[in-house]
Amino acid sequence: MSHSSSTIAEVEKELRYIAGIIKQKGREILDHYPITAPQFVALQWLLEKGDLTIGELSNHIHLACSTTTDLVDRMEKNELVERVRDPKDRRVVRIHVLSKGKQIIHEVIEKRQDYLKVVLNDIPKEDVESLNKLLCLLHENMLETSK
Repeated sequence: MSHSSSTIAEVEKELRYIAGIIKQKGREILDHYPITAPQFVALQWLLEKGDLTIGELSNHIHLACSTTTDLVDRMEKNELVERVRDPKDRRVVRIHVLSKGKQIIHEVIEKRQDYLKVVLNDIPKEDVESLNKLLCLLHENMLETSK
């Protein structure tokens, strides 16, 4: 199925604008918390995937291991995470999210969802459900093509 170049260009532009606005809104919300944007991303991955090594985490957040180590050092100082030895292999150190880190993530995500609720308020329920289905489909297709 071939789509017109102008439609593809419009979709790309809208996604870029939306991503930019969401990123900006996210930064505004984070300004009220003792956490940086890269730390927020790292905490989200840790909550989603469970305890990860520095190497695993750096792959998810697309940063060098040395940069990720610095990031984790700062998060550990702020009591957002702790380093724990893997019980199965004492040589392996994993990063574990502490309750303060979990609380911040949950609050920030709740505020982001509140923002989206306001934005989507005037749009009919079935349109929002269609939007969600289309976004899921887009995400799936992106994952498939990146393999």
